[in-house]
Amino acid sequence: MASTTASGGSEYDLLNKLAPNLDRHMIFPLLEFSASQLVDEDGQVRDEAKARQITQAKFALTKRTNMTDYVANLYCELEGLDEAPAEYTERKKQVFSQLENYEQQTAKITELLERDDVVNALRSDKVANLEFLKREHDVTIDMVNALFDLGNLQYSCGNYGDATETLYRFRVLSTDNDKVAYATWGRLACEILTMSWESALEEVQKVREVIDSKLSQNPLAQLQHRTSLIHWALFPLFNYDKAREPILDLFFNAGYINTIQANCPWILRYLAVAVITNRTKAKNMGVQQKQMKDIVRIVKQEAYEYQDPITRFVHALCIDFDFEEAQQQLVLAEEVLRGDFFLLNHADEFVDSARHLIFESYCKIHARISLTDLSARLGLNAEAAEKWIVNLIRDTRLDAKIDYKEGTVVMNHPPTSVYQQVIEKTKGGFFRTQVLTSAVGGRS
Repeated sequence: MASTTASGGSEYDLLNKLAPNLDRHMIFPLLEFSASQLVDEDGQVRDEAKARQITQAKFALTKRTNMTDYVANLYCELEGLDEAPAEYTERKKQVFSQLENYEQQTAKITELLERDDVVNALRSDKVANLEFLKREHDVTIDMVNALFDLGNLQYSCGNYGDATETLYRFRVLSTDNDKVAYATWGRLACEILTMSWESALEEVQKVREVIDSKLSQNPLAQLQHRTSLIHWALFPLFNYDKAREPILDLFFNAGYINTIQANCPWILRYLAVAVITNRTKAKNMGVQQKQMKDIVRIVKQEAYEYQDPITRFVHALCIDFDFEEAQQQLVLAEEVLRGDFFLLNHADEFVDSARHLIFESYCKIHARISLTDLSARLGLNAEAAEKWIVNLIRDTRLDAKIDYKEGTVVMNHPPTSVYQQVIEKTKGGFFRTQVLTSAVGGRS
């Protein structure tokens, strides 16, 4: 898979980094996206060799699943056959036989869980529920475990909607903590693959609870599971607006930000884009500003480990204050975003938010700015820059005006009042006193 996707890939293509941390079923949409990037507007494939490699990667992933028809079609496409070999037909029969077997084993418990009187009799105590079902309806633990096996098989067949229901029923009844944890991961995968983003967000929180509680005594396993959850959470993060703040809170949690820095620094690309594009959507601007400061700090710390045009843009603008370099990196960043499965639909939003950051930073250090100079910083022609600035001043009520005669933007930087200066200095003095008091107290 690694050699297949790397061949001919973009310099900033992260598929080889993302794939090992995703379930094989989640990699299919990324491969489909990579294949679509090879097709011209007229429908012609630009690189037949690369397209074949992607098809080979799909086959390598699917041949270990039970999606028999899909695997057979891929095999025929690769081998140039009109009809799949008999082994695929035989495999399909075996899978259907397994499904029928598990459905028969779980038919009774499934029927019971669809009855209101049974569901209303269940409580939060799983042991008591199993005793009730055993006593009143002859349900056995083997029937419950068969739900787990059926859910896994349905998932392997690509029946994600059925699988999520089956795994939910299993999770409601089972007292096997390990299997319940697997079922929770399975449900998250199903909700992602069916694009049920609200449910996916709920499952992200459940998986997080499992990781934090069940793996607290196993730091390595916790690191590995957190790494996987970070990658899986990218799907709702960039497809569901209401997931933006909860998942950003998750990523900036100490345990998860440490995981990103230690195990998957390429996630900084997605973190930076999410934070920058969230500047106008955040409910709590104080939190958003803190996250922006954190991302700047982490980009600086991890520059030796990972860089791309998005992180270089942040570095150039917020650390080096190099506006020319920031503009050059923004041009490259837009190209990278349009070639990224998760970020394609956020490219325009990121560019606009990035221009806001450039404008804000530039205005902080200048009282009068040439429109020509500013248009170059923003990567716009003079007319487009003028319209963009007018809209910005109107929408944000920025204290600025355009001097058309001089061709400049005039910023009004009101002087800080004496009272405010005294307050700020007092705050600083109070903080330093606290630090000194703590230091002296520690020595004594």
